Amino acid sequence: MTSRSPKTKSRAVLSRRGFLHATALTGVAAAIGPRAARAAGGKVVVGTWGGDYQNLIQKNIAAPLLQPQGIEVIYDTGNDSPRKTKMMAEKMLPRGTMDISALNRAGSYEMYKAGTLLEIDASKIPNAKHVLPKFATSWSVPHIFSGRIILYNPKFVTEKPTSYADLWNPKYAGRVGIIDIQYQTTIQSAAMISGGSFTNYEPGKAKLMELKKIGYKMMPTNEAMAQALKTEEVWMCIMWKARGVMWQNAGVPVEIAAPKEGVVTYISDFTIPKNAPNKDGAYAFLNAMLDPKPQEGFIEDMGYNPTVDDVELASAMAKRVGFTAEEQKLLLVEDSDYLAQNDAQLKEWWDKEFKT
Repeated sequence: MTSRSPKTKSRAVLSRRGFLHATALTGVAAAIGPRAARAAGGKVVVGTWGGDYQNLIQKNIAAPLLQPQGIEVIYDTGNDSPRKTKMMAEKMLPRGTMDISALNRAGSYEMYKAGTLLEIDASKIPNAKHVLPKFATSWSVPHIFSGRIILYNPKFVTEKPTSYADLWNPKYAGRVGIIDIQYQTTIQSAAMISGGSFTNYEPGKAKLMELKKIGYKMMPTNEAMAQALKTEEVWMCIMWKARGVMWQNAGVPVEIAAPKEGVVTYISDFTIPKNAPNKDGAYAFLNAMLDPKPQEGFIEDMGYNPTVDDVELASAMAKRVGFTAEEQKLLLVEDSDYLAQNDAQLKEWWDKEFKT
C-alpha cells in the first residue's frame, strides 16, 4: 500500500472530492499484479470490539467470504486500551496471539510508531486498489469511517444543538450521556469549546470537570448508551453519525446535529501485528473486508461510510449516513501524533479524576 506521511495536520479539512470522487489508492494499482490474495486456511484471530461490530464482522465478512475458503475467524474481544497493552506485551514474542488487530486511526498509528505492526504488502490484497487515498496508510487497511456529531432526543431537547457546548447547559443536568470507552473523543470535544486544539486537549479536562459538577450519566459501551437513549434516561450525547442512524433504525428516539466546531472523522482500521501467527489468513481477511459486499453490509447494518471507491452509494441508507455539502466543509482529521504521545496520560486522568 502506498506509504503516506504519518503526520496529520491538526485541523485538515477533508474535501468533497476526497470522499466522493477518489478513484484509486495512489501508486497501489501498479504494485498489485494479477495474483489474487494468497490462499490461506485455518484460524484467523481478530482482536476487535465486541457487540454490534463483532457481530457484523461475522455476518458480513467471516461467514459469507472466509468460511467458504476454509478460514475460521476467532474473536479476541476487548476495548482499544487492553488490546494495545497486549500488543506491547507480546511485541518481543516470536508468535503473538492476534492475526488482525482492529483499532481506531489514532490507535493504529500509536502501535505503528511503537513498532508492533507489519508494513502492509498491498500485492497480497487485490481489493486494496479501491481504497480511497484519503484513508490510505502503510501500516493499516481502513475498514469504515464516520463523523462525530451530537445525538439528542427532541422530546426533551427542543432546540436543536449547534455546539458541543450545549451539553453543558444546566437544564440538561444529569441527562447528558458520556461513554467510558470514548474517553479520547470526549476530552477532545471538550477541548474544542474551551480554547484547546487537536494538539492540546488539556483545556478539555477542566471543561469536563465542570460537567461533572453539573451532572452526567456514564455508560460503559456504545450499546449501553443506545439503551439509555431508548429508555429516555439520557437525552443527549456525543456519538458517531453512523451509530446515530443505526439507532434511529432500531427505534431509538434521537435526531442528529452537526456541531459548529467541526465534525471529526472516525476511521476504523485493521492492522497485522508483526508476529501474527497466520499472516496469510490475515491478508485474506483484509481482502475480504474491502470487498464491495461487506462494505455495503456495514452501510446498511451499522450506518458507516465505505472506505473504497467501488461501492454504489445509491440506497436510501447510504444517503442518510453520508454528509451534506455543508457538513463536508466541517469534516476534520485529528492529530495522530498528539494522541500517540498523550493517550496514556489522558486515560489515567479520565479514570482517576473524571470518573471517580
